[in-house]
Amino acid sequence: MSVAKRVLIVDDEAPIREMIAVALEMAGYECIEAENAQQAHAAVLDQMPDMVLLDWMMPGTNGIDFARRLRRDETTANVPIIMLTAKAEEDNKVQGLEAGVDDYITKPFSPRELVARLKTVLRRTTPKGIEEPVTVDELTLDPISHRVTSVEQSVDLGPTEFRLLQFFMTHPDRAYSRSQLLDMVWGGNVYVEERTVDVHIRRLRKALGNRHDYLIQTVRGTGYRFSVQGG
Repeated sequence: MSVAKRVLIVDDEAPIREMIAVALEMAGYECIEAENAQQAHAAVLDQMPDMVLLDWMMPGTNGIDFARRLRRDETTANVPIIMLTAKAEEDNKVQGLEAGVDDYITKPFSPRELVARLKTVLRRTTPKGIEEPVTVDELTLDPISHRVTSVEQSVDLGPTEFRLLQFFMTHPDRAYSRSQLLDMVWGGNVYVEERTVDVHIRRLRKALGNRHDYLIQTVRGTGYRFSVQGG
């Protein structure tokens, strides 16, 4: 694993969090812990984990309500969630899946089973362009070698343009406002003016050249969209 995946463990029982953290750290994951939904929400926004392991029964906001909250917010809508539950009843599983949970695992579980399920969900929920190359109309971005090619010719991009293109290619056909792009590409805690986005979009279009600049579309009154379809 090139960069350790970060997992947020949300459970009000410290011994359970510790047991999970030990198992995951041995398997090469980085762990963050939270004992309630409030702490967990702050950790998600601040540290953007690759996965949330979420206990169903917690005092205050329960796991299901917290999962729904993450799914409603655009910045956290795609974070994979595995629900930890002591309940094996069918209706609970259905409720969990309806809330947008990617998988659930019933307590008690073995650490090996947990790690296996975690890997499966991460593999399933990682879009192309994050860990393997993604190609759109002969434009290819390879995240491992950090290279972009247009009809097999190398495209020279600065680090911000690369991240911007990577975000667009992994989130096509949706319009994003400048402030959303700042959150997703620059990170929510960085102060950058919205017009900075326009500067980098212009640079990105220029680097892509006549063959591919059409992919980065201006959406009037909103922001920008990446799409092979016309605006």
